[in-house]
Amino acid sequence: MQSLLFTPGDALLAADFYACDHTRGADEEAIVDAMLIYNVNSLRDPEKQRLASIQWSQDGLQAVLYLDGVSQALFDFAARTGSCRLDFPNFMESQGENWRKSTHAWDETVIQKFEAGLYAEPAS
Repeated sequence: MQSLLFTPGDALLAADFYACDHTRGADEEAIVDAMLIYNVNSLRDPEKQRLASIQWSQDGLQAVLYLDGVSQALFDFAARTGSCRLDFPNFMESQGENWRKSTHAWDETVIQKFEAGLYAEPAS
């Protein structure tokens, strides 16, 4: 698990969580989806240090962002979907898009399945 201890506003931590396809190019061209994780103004104790962590699934096809140990967002690269607790932003689907962006609605069963898979025996 990759982790970073930070104080909101005092550290360079992007508030967006991005899914990238580097075959589309570099930088912004590679971004296929992004989600808002938090708004500093809505945090309790915004001066308090926070722990941001990213955990990948065993197969590398899903990634979850945790803030202070609580799951906030999940990307499923196989299903080409993202979900976050804030369900934001949402866009109209574009012709030829293969990544769902019209909703980022949170589904607690998906995160439960992800976390259960972290401790499952790998398939042989």
